[in-house]
Amino acid sequence: MGDDNSESEPLDEPSSRSSEPSDSPPAKGGEAFVDELPEDLDAAAYVGPYQFPDNSRRRLQALVLAVVGAGSAAIGLTAAENSTLDNRGFILAAGVLVLGAAYLLVAGVPLTVREHGALVIAARSVDFPVGPASAQLGWRGWRSRPTWRILVYSAEEPPLQRGFVLVDAVDGYVLDTIVEDNPEDWSL
Repeated sequence: MGDDNSESEPLDEPSSRSSEPSDSPPAKGGEAFVDELPEDLDAAAYVGPYQFPDNSRRRLQALVLAVVGAGSAAIGLTAAENSTLDNRGFILAAGVLVLGAAYLLVAGVPLTVREHGALVIAARSVDFPVGPASAQLGWRGWRSRPTWRILVYSAEEPPLQRGFVLVDAVDGYVLDTIVEDNPEDWSL
């Protein structure tokens, strides 16, 4: 193809680009390869609480769909009789877009109980002192109502009990609580 003056690495020497740890001698230049995350991807360097997204963002999407649906309806209704815009597709699209906007408006229930509040509610709903806990935000029903799924462990070391608590993220009601002896082996 052309004259390439670049040197390539021999196959028997370790590559300095490998992410595999190796017991081989350092690469060219005398420095050993260290596999680590770049500073911008290092989660330990991140400071601050994680903010769960709020369902009320759906209302903005509903507004966009309603505007596009209204525009589609306007095109469909005002198109001249024999123009290329004179078809039922615009009216059909407007109906689908407006229905989608209505659904997003109804499903855009704001998240009023945040993670910390849900963990407190879950700790109150089990009959043991809570140690480690984890919260996950999920949705239930056709309206996608936000629900906290919380896994709690008792405060002993190792935990003797665990519980699973469902907390409604809109009004804070405890939907369900399951408590059992901890079947996990924490002896490792």
